[in-house]
Formats: sequence, structure tokens, C-alpha cells
Amino acid sequence: MKLLDQTFPTPEQNLACDEALLDCAEAGEGEETLRFWEPANPFVVLGHSNRSAREVDASACEHLGIPVLRRCSGGGTVLQGPGCLNYALILRLDTAPTLASVTQANHFIMGRHRDALSALLCQPVEVEGVTDLVIAGRKFSGNAQRRKRHFLLFHGTFLLNLDLRLVEQVLLLPPKQPEYRGNRGHLDFLRNLHVSAAAVKEVLGASWQANLPLPSTPIQRIEHLAHAKYSLPAWTRKF
Repeated sequence: MKLLDQTFPTPEQNLACDEALLDCAEAGEGEETLRFWEPANPFVVLGHSNRSAREVDASACEHLGIPVLRRCSGGGTVLQGPGCLNYALILRLDTAPTLASVTQANHFIMGRHRDALSALLCQPVEVEGVTDLVIAGRKFSGNAQRRKRHFLLFHGTFLLNLDLRLVEQVLLLPPKQPEYRGNRGHLDFLRNLHVSAAAVKEVLGASWQANLPLPSTPIQRIEHLAHAKYSLPAWTRKF
């Protein structure tokens, strides 16, 4: 598997990169890849079908100058910012029975990440909800996927040192919650790992055997998606 550790200057470019890697792999111009990136500034990201009015405090975001964007995959609405480590996996579907369905892919990938993080942290990590990683009932990683015919994008975030008070300010309680959340507010539900991004990158890279650099990044595709999709209010406000 190839490795890409690259953060782009803007949130739109970083969201576009994950989709561009999937598109290129599907078109036969890319390959299985593990990507890492770390946001420099806060921004909110809606899941593909989420409604901003139900999940985001728009007034707080405007007051704090925090943009609201939308990604191409499902899952819940999140706050990105310094202290988050993001990853994306591009995986081939047609030769992997463990990825044959959404449920199988969730089980396989989350199990691998659970084991890798348990070993790093020297404490039990559990998978809760659909694709949450938790310690003692508190979430530190959320994940989502998007599937095409031949390849899968599976991506997510690890909370390392995010300002969780900011999450409480800009995100409403989600209308859909996993049972284990128990209607807890963000500060009682989320937790940081307080480990280095380098340590998490190392264990995930080893788990996926991602040790060869990606030969080239699809810059033109990333720029096109960033400007023609992720920067447009019509995309962000589609629901």
C-alpha cells in the first residue's frame, strides 16, 4: 500500500483530496493508499446527507469565523481543527471479501484500528455505534465510507488534542445518536488521546503496511473538486 502524508493549505483542498484519490483509483489511475493530514484551523464538516440547521450552531460559527463545509461520505457532523489527525484509506473492493459490504468493511477496518490503537495506548479500545472508537465509553475517533464499483474510500479522525470546548460551542446535539452516547453533551462524550500524531501514524502505517510513498498526487483533480464542488455554497447547503 502507498503512503501519502500531505496537508493542503485549505479545508476545501483537503476534503477534495480524499475524493480525488478515490476517483483516480476507480479510473485505473491510482492505487491502494493510506493518507494522513492535519488541519491548521477549525472548520465544521457535515456528512454527505446531514442538515446543517439540525446539527450546527450557525450563529456561533459566524461569530467565531468557522466555515461550514460538506464531505462526500456519510457519517455525522464533526469539528475539524488543530489537534485532529485525519486519515483516508483507498482500498480495492473486487479482491477483498472482507470489504464486500458496508457492514463487512466497517467491521474489518474498525477492528484493525481498534487493535492498533489498543497496542499503542496500552489500554482497551472498543468499537461502539457503527464506526466509533472509544475508551471507557468516550469517543476519540469517528469514521465514514464511500463506495464505488472497484474501490472504497474509508476515512476518519483521531482526536489528539482538539479544543473540545469549541465543539460544544459550534455543534448541536446530533438528532441521530448511537445508544451508548446516552444523550451526553459533547464535553462528556468526547475525549482526546493526548498522544503524538507521529505515534498514531506509525501504528496505522504498520497495520496497513503502507511504507512506499505515493508516486504522484492528483493535484489537478484536487483543485478542480475544491473549486467546482467543495467551495460552492450549493454543495454545502444542498440539504
